Amino acid sequence: MDGYLGIIVIVAVIAVLAVGGMFLLFRPSRRHAPPVRPPEAPIAPERERVVPPGVTEDDTVTTTVPPPARPAEPVAPPKPEIEVPPPSAGRLVRLRARLARSQTSLGKGLLELLSRDRLDDDAWDEIEDTLITADVGVAPTRAMVDELRTRVKVLGSRDHAEVRGLLREQLLAQIGTDLDRTLHTAPHGERPAVLLVVGVNGTGKTTTTGKLARALIGDGRTVLLGAADTFRAAAADQLQTWGERVGAEVVRKDEGADPASVAFDAVSKGMAEKVDTVIIDTAGRLHTKTGLMDELGKVKRVIEKKATVDEVLLVLDATTGQNGMRQAQVFAEAVNVTGIVLTKLDGTAKGGIVISVQRELGVPVKLVGLGEGPDDLAPFDPEAFVDALLGD
Repeated sequence: MDGYLGIIVIVAVIAVLAVGGMFLLFRPSRRHAPPVRPPEAPIAPERERVVPPGVTEDDTVTTTVPPPARPAEPVAPPKPEIEVPPPSAGRLVRLRARLARSQTSLGKGLLELLSRDRLDDDAWDEIEDTLITADVGVAPTRAMVDELRTRVKVLGSRDHAEVRGLLREQLLAQIGTDLDRTLHTAPHGERPAVLLVVGVNGTGKTTTTGKLARALIGDGRTVLLGAADTFRAAAADQLQTWGERVGAEVVRKDEGADPASVAFDAVSKGMAEKVDTVIIDTAGRLHTKTGLMDELGKVKRVIEKKATVDEVLLVLDATTGQNGMRQAQVFAEAVNVTGIVLTKLDGTAKGGIVISVQRELGVPVKLVGLGEGPDDLAPFDPEAFVDALLGD
């Protein structure tokens, strides 16, 4: 019995060991942790394939396209440097050489004729023709010839100095040394002087306005400009350029604006800023257009609601001769012209227009233009003018 139990125990132990071995043999395997991936490399910028000239598609070169550049900030244009003009005093003396053409035809021509030993009727006819050709005018010419003939008979024999003195005296008498040629540009207390510049197209009116502003600033005045020529945008731009060069402010409006309103605003601003002188440039008027002349009168009336117009300067082209005289007469009827500005006097043999225009209008020549330079506008000096015509 005991032997039988022992056999049973042994069999049980073997069975247990067999089951355990089978468990160890077929148990599920342990899972391994996932492998650690290396950090990803940074993404390179996208590249563009570029095919240079002469390279095939297979030989393309890879290049990096840079990001677009930021647009540069706009740079404001530099302001023009403010110029310091020279004073106007003595300009006509300095510019006397510019009168060479008038000197040759009027001054030297008359001196040669009057210096002849014998002055017969033919010689006096030549003297008269010379004066008329120089635009002295018929009536002043006859007056001069009559006086010269009388004086020559009294003198008898004459040398060059006596003839020159005689002719100088007669020219000065016709030009007039007693006329008031003062340009009224000084302020009246709190109110600036107001100058109105008028004239037909092509006489150099806008340029004269700019040169006048420059001359006044050279004399120590403060100036404001009014661009009342609203029919031409170029006129306002031109005046703006003149003003910027010398530091003078310009009042302007859009093309086609009412000229009278521009003039009124300019005078108002001049009073507010206490400038010495306000200069108004008006549109070039065709003297045959009655409506335009009426408008010019309106500009003057509107200004006078705010201030007194101290000067009305009529700009005439000296090369136009007697045609300029007709223009002057029409303007004198439309506005009260106080002074004449003769431009282009350096380019004409008609220097005698100084005499005829004053005689016809009873208005003095106050300024003369003797070139295209910025400082070629000069106060008119009768003695310097006649001396320039006659030469040394």
